[in-house]
Parts: sequence; structure tokens; C-alpha cells
Amino acid sequence: MITRELAEALTRRGLPWQPHSGDRFLVPDRDLDDEVFVVSGMAVEAADLPYGDPEMRFNGTVEWALDSIAQSEVVWLPREDQLRGALGEAFVALESVTGGYAVLVTTGPDGATERHVDFDAERAYARALLSVLPALPEPPERPPGSAA
Repeated sequence: MITRELAEALTRRGLPWQPHSGDRFLVPDRDLDDEVFVVSGMAVEAADLPYGDPEMRFNGTVEWALDSIAQSEVVWLPREDQLRGALGEAFVALESVTGGYAVLVTTGPDGATERHVDFDAERAYARALLSVLPALPEPPERPPGSAA
């Protein structure tokens, strides 16, 4: 499974997420950082709203008081197949290497490749995807005392 840091980096780079059954996510900053949730029509479902941010709705969870949370407040943990799919035509190969896996991706029109290694295949895919997603400009800093 990819780390929260890799998942957040992918989100910052603009990796889109349309939640589907089986998708994994974290609920950070609510004393649930170590819990991995799974979207399911039975327990957690993604709900598009006619207004505002889509929600992650928790159905039948009586052990704690969280009925729903904005999708933007959760951290999606993409699976290996989702990461590979997001690489698209940039994906060249997944190789088994000593101590882990390497993902090879093309990096430009000249056919050059990069190799991204990690002990976990999903993490290697995530690192490779970060290398091919366009870098988004950082939002400008707000002057002190300005409204958010």
C-alpha cells in the first residue's frame, strides 16, 4: 500500500479521484490516521451532492460519530491497478528487483525512460506516476491577516 505522503503528493499533482467501491482512503487529523477505510455500498459510499464537495458517507458505523466527511478531507490510497492505469502510455514495465520492484516509464517524446524503485509495487508505481504528472504551480502565499 502506498504511504499517506505519496498519496498526498499525487493529490497535489492533480491525480483525479472518482470514488468507486473497493477504493481505500484515510481520514487524517481526526484520531483515525492509522485506520484505512474502504468505499463500499454497505459501509462507506461516495455521494455526489447537488451543492458543495462530494461526501464520503458512513452507513451503519455506530461505534463512532462520523456520519459523513467531505471527499476533499480524506486521502485516497490508489491501488496498483489504478496507479498503472493512470500512467497510461507512459508505463513501460514492472520489474522484480532485489528487495522490491521497479517501474519503468517513458519521460518524453524522445523515448527516454526512468526507473522508479521501491520495496512495494504500489509505491514504485506511485513514484513513477509522480514523475510523469505535470507539476502544478504552487498557490500564491496569502499576506498575513488576509482571509483564507
